[in-house]
Amino acid sequence: MLYPIRMRSTVLLCLLALPALLPAQNTLKTTVTQRYFNGVRRNLEAAAEAMPADKYDFKPTAGQMSFAEWLNHSTERNYSDCAALKGEAAPDAARKVPALKTKPEVTQALKDSFAYCAAALEGIDDARVLASPQLTYSLLHTVVHNNEIYGNIAVYLRVSGIVPPSTASRMNQKKK
Repeated sequence: MLYPIRMRSTVLLCLLALPALLPAQNTLKTTVTQRYFNGVRRNLEAAAEAMPADKYDFKPTAGQMSFAEWLNHSTERNYSDCAALKGEAAPDAARKVPALKTKPEVTQALKDSFAYCAAALEGIDDARVLASPQLTYSLLHTVVHNNEIYGNIAVYLRVSGIVPPSTASRMNQKKK
């Protein structure tokens, strides 16, 4: 009679200890990275490539930011938010962003900032991010704000006669 009780106790103890032995799932990090960050990164980088160089100073109205200014804004926020996720000061490259004007330099800076963010995302885990309101904000801001920026520059592309990358990719998928 004692054997079945010990067996049940041992099985119960093993079941209770199992979650601690499993690696962290990092569902938030995985979802944010795979579902949102990678997509907006792809769209913004493709938009930067799609817009002709002579349109980088384009503004739909005088009171709005230029196309290049929107991309620079994304770059600056990427460095700021992802530096917080890494627990360090923003890299020196962030200080140079406001002076960038040409397509090659603006586009490269944007790509570099996204690479910096991708490395930051690799180094986080859900528990650390959720334990800090600042880190939670930085993680969410990285994807939410970049999607807002993409929404704005999609208009700049359309007004310039260019199909935004997100629409172009959906159109290509329908053709297959």
